[in-house]
Amino acid sequence: MSVAAVVSAIAIPQTLVSLDFVRTAGAARYVASRVMLARALAVQRSAAVALRFESDSRGFRFATFQDGNHNGVRSIDIDVNIDRQIEAPVRLPDQFPGVDFGLNVDGQSGHPIQLGGTTLLTFTPAGTATSGSLYLRGRNGVQYAVRVLGATGRTRMQRYDERQHAWIDTF
Repeated sequence: MSVAAVVSAIAIPQTLVSLDFVRTAGAARYVASRVMLARALAVQRSAAVALRFESDSRGFRFATFQDGNHNGVRSIDIDVNIDRQIEAPVRLPDQFPGVDFGLNVDGQSGHPIQLGGTTLLTFTPAGTATSGSLYLRGRNGVQYAVRVLGATGRTRMQRYDERQHAWIDTF
């Protein structure tokens, strides 16, 4: 019985670390897929589509909006319901416990939503996008980035490797 207790005491913390790593990677893949879906919707509907990121006391949430007056998705148009919401808002911790948007690399903190000073990640009907990075952080410090390249609208996912002090592409 005592051997089982010792083995469990050793295995459980490692299992929790692995679970956090898997959750954070899953959340990053989920965000990347939502970004790619927004791009596909913009091309399919021949209208600008954007993900809007907002923060409050509970953290960050994002929702998808479609341009309603052919001038791009704008916050002012969202606020007066010209650009309409086409998908419900999402909070990452609701689906991936312990994971949220966050940036803390090598002890340096930064804003986790970096879209050139805006809160909108917009895709045009041609498939181009707002350039930027979305940073996700797990409970044990695992860090991922979802990067969007503006000219092509392509998305890539990276993981921060603390040993190399560098962002590594993941597939």
